[in-house]
Amino acid sequence: MSDVPTLPVTFRPGRTRAVLLTAAVALFAVITAIALLLEKLGPGERLSFIFTAALLAGVLALLARVKVVADESGVTVVNIAGKRHLDWAEIVQVNLRPGDPWVFLNLTDGTSLPALGIQPGIAKQQAIADARALRSLVESHGPGDLP
Repeated sequence: MSDVPTLPVTFRPGRTRAVLLTAAVALFAVITAIALLLEKLGPGERLSFIFTAALLAGVLALLARVKVVADESGVTVVNIAGKRHLDWAEIVQVNLRPGDPWVFLNLTDGTSLPALGIQPGIAKQQAIADARALRSLVESHGPGDLP
């Protein structure tokens, strides 16, 4: 088993997050500037441009919020539209197979939960290291350690 990280620990796709948040700010600024610079637009049209820019930036911000937080009580998975807390005993296996877009957690109820906070997109080696760290935490806190 590899080294077990000290709890609490947060896993998130740092480079991907930076790209998404930068794109959100740039997109909002460019569309808002266009709305303000186009002389033929009325106030309602300008407002609709700015509203659309805010909506698109908000979607990118939602994509950037993904993370996996491990603490003494278990693992909290924050995905795009939801958040779920799992006790350590609920997690059977941590999977990141070649070609997977993110980590999958196999659970005791037979289901699998995607954990988008660990994804190999831009930073493959970091994702592999994070998956191994989470796997070692699951193995050290799993059902075998319960009273």
